[in-house]
Order: sequence, then structure tokens, then C-alpha cells
Amino acid sequence: MKFTILRYINLIIGAIVAAFALEEFLVPASILDGGIVGVSIIVSTLTHVSLSILTICFNLPFVLAGAKQLEKSFLPRTIVSMVVFAIFLEIFNRWHYDATYDELLATVFGGIILGFGVGLIIRSGGCLDGTETVAIMIARKTSLSVGQFVLGCNVVIYLTAGLLFGLDRALYSMLTYYITSRVVDYINTGLDQGKAVMIITNQGRHIAKDIYKTLGRTVTLMSGEGLLTGEKQVLYCVITRMELPMLRKIIEKDDYSAFMTITDVSEIVGHHIKSSEHKVMHHDADRR
Repeated sequence: MKFTILRYINLIIGAIVAAFALEEFLVPASILDGGIVGVSIIVSTLTHVSLSILTICFNLPFVLAGAKQLEKSFLPRTIVSMVVFAIFLEIFNRWHYDATYDELLATVFGGIILGFGVGLIIRSGGCLDGTETVAIMIARKTSLSVGQFVLGCNVVIYLTAGLLFGLDRALYSMLTYYITSRVVDYINTGLDQGKAVMIITNQGRHIAKDIYKTLGRTVTLMSGEGLLTGEKQVLYCVITRMELPMLRKIIEKDDYSAFMTITDVSEIVGHHIKSSEHKVMHHDADRR
């Protein structure tokens, strides 16, 4: 219960920080965020409709679509994040503080602050942008990674921004996106690159099935032996940054006494098997 409350507190703080970065740094300098929020900024600039209303309206269909295929607790966490984000977008918009109009300062500090807010939300298992929700679903069924899909969407958005507001706005927006992604990367130990996870436990098969059921990822099981604890099972799998919060939740279950390490994967060579392509094996040496 205490962990759940702390998670929602982090979601709320992250949403407030992200809203502050947008309204006080990026929007006044006509610099875009990526994804659905970026689309909302473009539409708001052209139509003068409230950015807070547009982010809710544009994101809601994607979130509801993703809720059916993602973790059950994903929907309430994401809704809380987006509602708080929309409320504080309106509050900061009425504040009229505008930290700076200097494009470079807005790009750098806006990107850093936005990355901190978004990173905190993602680490707590929520989401601010419907693009990432769709990206997770597509990544599970295709060879595309979450990062590739999001990057493709953002390229289209920034090209549109360049046509509407000038090439310099598009370039500043791309720089902001890069800075934001690096900060998110730092907070969540990895952006959209692969993450190699090694789990040492006595409940290897149960955890493997839970990972398969929740994430659609198969694992490699190996035998190990602890110096003091005796025989152990070692699980190895490769996941994405967006799947880390769900994996942490699996490992944190009371009935699993497990030790987990997470490392970056610079390159994946060969076929990365997902649940739509293979079933869990039920012999002693499961293979990915």
C-alpha cells in the first residue's frame, strides 16, 4: 500500500514538472515536444484552443486502446498522470511567468525539466503520451522497437512544425527531444534501447511464466548455485525501457525472493522472439 501511494505521488510530481516545462519554457518560445503533446501544441497554436483540453482529447483514444492490452494498473496511473498534467498546464498558462524567451535557454532547460518529469512518470508506471502506448502495442507484434516507432512519429511532427513555424523551430524542437530523451534515459536506466535483465531466484519457472503473461517476453532459464544459498535458477531476457516498471512489479511480489540486475544492450543480433510468435516451453531448459 505504501509503495502504491509513493508511486502515485511520483506520478503527480512528474506531471506537474512536465507541465511547468512546457508552459514556462517551451510553449512561449514556440518549441514543440514530441508525440501527441507536440500535435496538441501545433493545433493549440493554430486554433487558440486550450492546450490542456487538446492533450486530454487527443490522448484519451490511444490510452483506452492500450488499456485493453497492457497491465491493468496502467490505465488508472496514466489517467491520473494526464489529468494532473492537463490541470497544471492550465494553471501555468494562467500564471504568465514565462521563464525565458531565449530559444537556446528554453530548449536546454525546458528539455531537462521535461525529461525529469516524464522520466519520473514512466519510472512509476504511467504515461503522458498516447504515442508511446501505441508504440508498445506495435512493438509487441512487429519487429519495430518502441523507440523506432516514436522517432518516426516525431520526425513527421517536426517536419510539420518546420513548414508551419519555420525551420529553426523544428531544429530547436528536435534538440529538445534529444535532451529530454537523454534525461529520461538517465532516470529510467535506459530509453528505448534494449535492456538485458538477469534474475537469480528460487522461483524461476513461476517468474518466467509471469513475465510471459504480463510482458509477452520469453526467457532463457539456466541453473546456478549460490555460495551460501545453494541451487538457484538464473533467468535472462531482453526487454525495452517501457517494460521495466512492469518487470519491477513482477519481481517485487511478496512470493518472489529474487535478485535482479539490468544492463544496457547496445545491439541485438538475430531474431528477438515475442509472445505472438512462440509459446512458453515447459521443459527444464526453456529457450528464447
